Amino acid sequence: MFKPVALCATPLLLTGCTGSLSTLDPAGPRAANLATLWWVMLYGSALLFALVMALFAMAYLRPAWVTRITPAQWIVGGGLVLPIPILILLTGTALVLGEQLLPRGDAPLRFGAHAERWQWTFTYPDGREMSDEVLHIPAGRPIDVAVSSKDVIHSFWVPRLGGKIDAIPGHENLIRLEADKPGTYWGQCAEYCGPGHDGMWFRIEAHASDDFAALMGG
Repeated sequence: MFKPVALCATPLLLTGCTGSLSTLDPAGPRAANLATLWWVMLYGSALLFALVMALFAMAYLRPAWVTRITPAQWIVGGGLVLPIPILILLTGTALVLGEQLLPRGDAPLRFGAHAERWQWTFTYPDGREMSDEVLHIPAGRPIDVAVSSKDVIHSFWVPRLGGKIDAIPGHENLIRLEADKPGTYWGQCAEYCGPGHDGMWFRIEAHASDDFAALMGG
């Protein structure tokens, strides 16, 4: 009785997983892809767990039924027939949604995020550089962020807008983000980089197109 109730109650409990750093509260299409993948993985694993628990219950409550199943049938049924459809669904979903996260084609605007213990410096398409740890972007448009580092490996992560990507010294990684609407979206370094790591925060300010153009002086 407890397990079905707990499984049904899980989505209600998880609705509280919101906030400025919640991956389950997406504010952009790429973050929404990641949240969808998370839910698919959760329900897929829950289904597989429920099936295994059902077999376990049958072995406990109906031992005579279990003894009629041969070892070969256990191997084929439990090792192939049972998990393969679920694993195909999970893997296929991950490949499709993961592919959509990649920065394919040309983005309208390209920004830079340069990490240095323990702060972020941002550059804009017109070449200007700002070190106040705030990145201003247009809302409703995909943008690319070229991420790099001066010293050690850091990680650029804005949970409500997309996935995370490493900032590696001497190398530039590209991540595509998009905010559905104007607002403030917090980000952080997601790779431990020393004693100042816990304060290596930044924020992204998404503006309406006209407001962004005015901010950029265009």
